Amino acid sequence: MLIFRPDPVLRWHRLLVRRKWTFRRKGNPGRPKIPPELEALIVRLAKENQRLGYEKIQGELLKIGYRLSVSSVRNTLKRHGVTPVSQRSTGSWRTFLGHYKVRILASEIFTVETIWLKTIYVLFFIELGTRKIHVSGCTTNPDTTWITQQARQLVWELKENDREKAYLIHDNDTKFTSSFDNVFSSEGIDIVHTPYQAPKANGIAERWVRSIREECLDKILVLNDNHLHRVLKEYAQYYNHDRPHQGLGQHFPVSGLSRRKDGPIQRRDVLGGVIHDYYRLPPIDENAYG
Repeated sequence: MLIFRPDPVLRWHRLLVRRKWTFRRKGNPGRPKIPPELEALIVRLAKENQRLGYEKIQGELLKIGYRLSVSSVRNTLKRHGVTPVSQRSTGSWRTFLGHYKVRILASEIFTVETIWLKTIYVLFFIELGTRKIHVSGCTTNPDTTWITQQARQLVWELKENDREKAYLIHDNDTKFTSSFDNVFSSEGIDIVHTPYQAPKANGIAERWVRSIREECLDKILVLNDNHLHRVLKEYAQYYNHDRPHQGLGQHFPVSGLSRRKDGPIQRRDVLGGVIHDYYRLPPIDENAYG
């Protein structure tokens, strides 16, 4: 049996080759990594601008001082799970509400039971931009004539106060008849129907129903529709002018927020004390009396 024994020259050559390819390289090969803050900016641009593709994002970055290749933008978005512009949703319901909320009205009908177990229907409208509430009325018989008349009255009120709207959102309740929709359509207001079994699509109106139930109706025994009308009117006045609203940064839907820091603090009872409203009286000017 023959045994191959490499000569000393070959062994020495192999040792040199091994040493050559085992030394530690300086730095990392390939392109440098993108800083985390720049990656976050790329993802932010893509999410805030659903129609921006890779090249347009590259252009926006160049405009604010970042020079980056299109492939780097694409790879960054891919790592963060952001799909290409052709696959992104550009017409989401949230986007629609966010862009046009100042010009959107929402409407809803809810029911209240009296102590005599009589059902009363309440129709209201709410402006999404300001959260101002319009309680149109209440009735035990919400027929076509009644609901159409409430629509006309609201349109007249909006015109008098120069508060024109472009859209009206409501669900598919059969009480919202075609004549009701026609009143708004004739004024250039587009009707937007929410999807079936999707109460969150009209979430702001639904949230107001919850507010009035928890803060008011659940604590009052309603006698009849006249009694309910007075209750709704007083609560709407409080809601629009004196109730801090979390969605508006603790401001009021109509009159803003009073931040007076001096003067005696007073309490006003709303709805006979069901709600307590606190405010400051103007300070007394002693010089006014000589």
